[in-house]
Amino acid sequence: MSSGLVNGITSVCSGSLILGAAGFLTGRRAACHWAWRELLPIFGAIADDGRIVRDGNILSGGGVTAGIDFVLALIAELRGQRVAEMVQLGLEYAPQPPFNSGRPDTAPVEVLEAVNVRTGPSRAQRRARLEAWATARHA
Repeated sequence: MSSGLVNGITSVCSGSLILGAAGFLTGRRAACHWAWRELLPIFGAIADDGRIVRDGNILSGGGVTAGIDFVLALIAELRGQRVAEMVQLGLEYAPQPPFNSGRPDTAPVEVLEAVNVRTGPSRAQRRARLEAWATARHA
């Protein structure tokens, strides 16, 4: 089976920031953990809130739990849907989260606000470092 991803590049969670820093995402859509997604444009990438995003030979996934969905999609690309479904069955992967707060758009407002308060300082520091890096790189 032939796939456009045989010579592709993949990432999950904030790994797309590494791909962006390496110059692979300029003008390309990419997924990233929601808390870091807004940093993708620093590298010329187009932030996409999809759980799994394919743009040409680049396949990226959202947060770390998207990794299972991501790898099933990758297996389907490389080996076919049937093999991916066999792997899913072997893992008994049938998610049924007890809460609907896994994404900012579905989480209760107070939960999202609490997470933003907790992670805000580190996110601001990371943004400042990445912007400084990008500015120095283009100087």
